[in-house]
Amino acid sequence: MRPALWLLAASALVAGCGGGDRLSGEDLPRAPAALNLSSPAFINNSRLPQRYTCDGAGDEPPVQAGTVPPSTSELLLVVSDPDAPGGRYVHVTRYGISRRGDGSVDHGGHEGLNSAGKEGWTPPCPPKGDDAHRYVWSVYALRRPSGLDAGAKPDEVAAALQDAGVLAAGTLTARYRRA
Repeated sequence: MRPALWLLAASALVAGCGGGDRLSGEDLPRAPAALNLSSPAFINNSRLPQRYTCDGAGDEPPVQAGTVPPSTSELLLVVSDPDAPGGRYVHVTRYGISRRGDGSVDHGGHEGLNSAGKEGWTPPCPPKGDDAHRYVWSVYALRRPSGLDAGAKPDEVAAALQDAGVLAAGTLTARYRRA
């Protein structure tokens, strides 16, 4: 592993995130190429519509990764809240997503455990009175399969990401504050 990537991997593992979760768009490795993430539900750095939160239906917003490198083995998604009380909160991890689909990362593949200890999506639900929290969708195009089974813990996803060789990455951020 290149020294810069090794340093990033080591710092991600040492830094930790609330509840033992070490996954966030800010902590995970950088990539040599960029993915252009987008969503028809929100614009980057805008307010997340209530429908996608605990104050609404709690649906997972659709997100697309755009064009991925041809040598991509799989896509890996992490959605986290770096502003959560007590540290980062992982809302969903998804891996084993085919690059051959429509570019959607909000379905397909396997789902890991989130910070609530459940598989799948947990909608944003910041404490009332908090400033707006940032919700970061991070998508990684992997050179090698992650090798993860459904139900992997966030720390296992972080470790697999470090080992799978990141070809490209992108982030998309939404903000939400409860009234």
